[in-house]
Amino acid sequence: MTGWIGSAGSGWRKNKKNRGTTGLLDRFLTWFLAVSCALSLSVLCGCGDGEGSRVVFTAGLEKDEVFRIGDEICRTPEMMVYLTTTQEQYESVYGEKIWNTALDGVTLEESVKEIVLEKVAQIKTMNLLGRERGLELDDTDKVRAKAAAKEYMAGLTEAQAESLGITEEMTAELYEEYAMANQVYQDVIQDLNPEISDDEARIITVQHILIRTYSRDPDGNRVEFLTAEKQAAYEEASDVRDQAVAGEKTFEELASRYSQDSTLTYSFGKGEMDPAFEEAAFRLETDEISPVVESDSGYHIIKCISSQNPEETAANKIKLLEERKNEVFGEEYEAFLKSQARKLNQEAWDGIGLVLDGTAPDVDFFEIYEKHFGQ
Repeated sequence: MTGWIGSAGSGWRKNKKNRGTTGLLDRFLTWFLAVSCALSLSVLCGCGDGEGSRVVFTAGLEKDEVFRIGDEICRTPEMMVYLTTTQEQYESVYGEKIWNTALDGVTLEESVKEIVLEKVAQIKTMNLLGRERGLELDDTDKVRAKAAAKEYMAGLTEAQAESLGITEEMTAELYEEYAMANQVYQDVIQDLNPEISDDEARIITVQHILIRTYSRDPDGNRVEFLTAEKQAAYEEASDVRDQAVAGEKTFEELASRYSQDSTLTYSFGKGEMDPAFEEAAFRLETDEISPVVESDSGYHIIKCISSQNPEETAANKIKLLEERKNEVFGEEYEAFLKSQARKLNQEAWDGIGLVLDGTAPDVDFFEIYEKHFGQ
């Protein structure tokens, strides 16, 4: 779920999500708990016990039990609610043909199934953690869960409800579980209030000119410049830098003529760029031009457009705070998870799939949750 900023092959920018853009999976990910972005552990895998593959125990599980974590059980109808919600979200944006997409022989349906499985397992695990911490939903949340379940079921036809195997009572339980998962997250991070300075969160905007120090062979492989070629590139970069400082032509005009990166302007925070590029950029004041800076991709001339963007810096503070919270929660979550027995019913899981015959529900479980719980 990352995007590439800059022209193809310019490896000086770290692989970060484009600011203000939406990737293929971004809309799907909006229903995940905030902590989900921080948890890379697959909850149904044997991580931490010396095994590298998923723990699969079909024996001891009922036919419609997809998995167990501790004494929490996920049954087929529950999984279908999450899976068809995801299907509806994709199709509302990209159309039904999106499921024909495959990468390296893995279909999008298979990939989405695995992601949904992990996230549902996280919700179940967080409910276990909530019980260990002595948390309970209040009566207001239980009323909300029942109202949300009633609205969800009203959005299904009788045939769809029967196909999913879901009832209003089961749906209310799902809403209670999701509410509890959110409550657990807030309980764990409630006392965390790290100080994040303006400098740490600072977002700057720069323009740059890139003179590359490599080429591509016919197969697209990177070929480093020889010493003489690299020296010539440095001399060209130095000359361009002198022209920029002299001001006879605008920086944009020079970039249009000389730069080998198709993008001129970048806004970024610390930790997002090639270290040498970033260090040089953060030293600049507004309108200042850097010396020639070398990165793995070549030589750069950087001009600072804004040494601090107040609005983006404030937003980045919030983002960094959420990342710190996720880290703290992730540590407790993963430690708790390792203590729980995990079983996956492979046969039941293999029998679950998207509804691709045109009869899939178009009701969104998570939009209804947000409506009733105000999140």
